[in-house]
Amino acid sequence: MALVWSKQAGDSLYEVRSHGATIRLYTNGVFHSQWNARDPLKGSFWELLFLPVFFRPAERVRRVLILGVGGGALIRLLQRFVEPEQIVGVDIDRHHLTVARRYFGVRGAELVCADAREYVAQAAESDFAGQFDLIVDDLFGHTAGVAERAISADPEWCRSLLALLSPGGLVVSNFGSRQELAESGWRSARLRGQLQGAWRAELPGYENSIGIFSRDKLQRKALAAQAPLAINPANPSRRLCARLTRLR
Repeated sequence: MALVWSKQAGDSLYEVRSHGATIRLYTNGVFHSQWNARDPLKGSFWELLFLPVFFRPAERVRRVLILGVGGGALIRLLQRFVEPEQIVGVDIDRHHLTVARRYFGVRGAELVCADAREYVAQAAESDFAGQFDLIVDDLFGHTAGVAERAISADPEWCRSLLALLSPGGLVVSNFGSRQELAESGWRSARLRGQLQGAWRAELPGYENSIGIFSRDKLQRKALAAQAPLAINPANPSRRLCARLTRLR
């Protein structure tokens, strides 16, 4: 891979590398994002965060909040295939936002450099309360070159995200493991009683487990009817080999 850009800022080394038409972001050696404008659906992990959007018709996903922008690959996917009216991306690392704009080509989204906890708390007191149709919680930092969640998904955090969610909206949350998801606030008795839709998505070769939550039911047949063929679980020739499990 060719080195396109690098920056040392304090203890963090940021690198943008290219492999053919694919752009990748690394921070302290941790692989954060990749994007290929010519071939956006390659079966990568970031598409596992994108796939749950299609539990809902695209026209119902109008306002999106992404917590943890990285290089902005998910923003590009949403703009290409869903076309929301509004995307707000929040990241505490201003260098990630610079990379998103300069190298991943993110345009037409509101990128906010802020602590996600503070942003969510302030949004709950604003007109954003109950307005987002999709919230993606992909808040990961790194310790000794290993990615880990930056904010614990305890019941308080999960309730704060639900406060921003529209009645038929989705929360998609990235966890480092299946056990971490199982022990999160989303699986507490109180929150489980509020969620008619709860699924887990995983990808072979990754320990991460993606939680998908909604107050409304989420049907696999709706996902199969709406997801692009390259990532559609019903397509035998799909590139994204996602394992989807309904949570009880």
